[in-house]
Amino acid sequence: MGRVAGSVSGDQHELPFVKHRGLLYAVAYRVLGSVKEAEDVVQEAWLRWSGVEPDTVVDAEAFLVRVTIRLAIDQLRSARVRRESYVGPWLPEPILTRPDIADDVVLADSVSTALLLVLETLSPLERAVFVLSEAFGYPYAEIARFVGRGEPAVRQLAHRARKAVESRRRRYDSDPVTRQQVTERFLAACAGGDVTALVEVLAPNVTMVSDGGGLTGAPRRPIHGSDLVARAIVVLSRQQPVGSTARVLHLNGGPGVVVRCAGTPVLAMTLHMVDGLVQTIHVVSNPHKLTAIAL
Repeated sequence: MGRVAGSVSGDQHELPFVKHRGLLYAVAYRVLGSVKEAEDVVQEAWLRWSGVEPDTVVDAEAFLVRVTIRLAIDQLRSARVRRESYVGPWLPEPILTRPDIADDVVLADSVSTALLLVLETLSPLERAVFVLSEAFGYPYAEIARFVGRGEPAVRQLAHRARKAVESRRRRYDSDPVTRQQVTERFLAACAGGDVTALVEVLAPNVTMVSDGGGLTGAPRRPIHGSDLVARAIVVLSRQQPVGSTARVLHLNGGPGVVVRCAGTPVLAMTLHMVDGLVQTIHVVSNPHKLTAIAL
């Protein structure tokens, strides 16, 4: 969001926008699952905001969220067309989150890669309504004004979206201590190239999905089963550049693994657990999707 910050002038537009900029980005990212696209939406929201007279706006937050959500819906429609030609599996871009976000299960879940993938199955309007209602708690009447629909229609969209999400989502472990401990054991096994130790932290029917965007050697199909996944992870670990370092960081609401080489992130893993075992692994190595986790 540096482009936005750099373009904000020191006039009467600045304070209201800066005050709500984090909210706007949070809304856009959850609707789009893409850091760059969310930043583009927030940038455009700033341009729209800078073109109005603030004194004529009764509620700056409502105005900015309305502009942002409509831009995000339009962006998502065009993004889905582009994603049809994406090479290999498409995964949401990982983001760094505060460790204490894990204490708020609803907030942490709303940015998890597992939920963001489920949201990909919704229509753009359903996804926008779901995000505004479930993640941010806006009332239906206000959401209706945001998206330009009647309140009964918004209630129907919300009901349909919740029903679809509940039927498709899997309930993963949410205890932050358990997730941290399992992630650390997972990383230790990776570092040691220990297939047996890896199998011990993986569920028997674990699935690993990798997103390299055709730019890395990432597998272009999901890998299933603890033995195959463990061996694939060991191979992946050995393929990292010389001098690479891996550490546990908080990604998308929970502990994940980030691999860096010369300070630049080259890979990010988010782990989703059931009963203390890793059930799903999302691996992103597409360099264009790792900019948000650069420190």
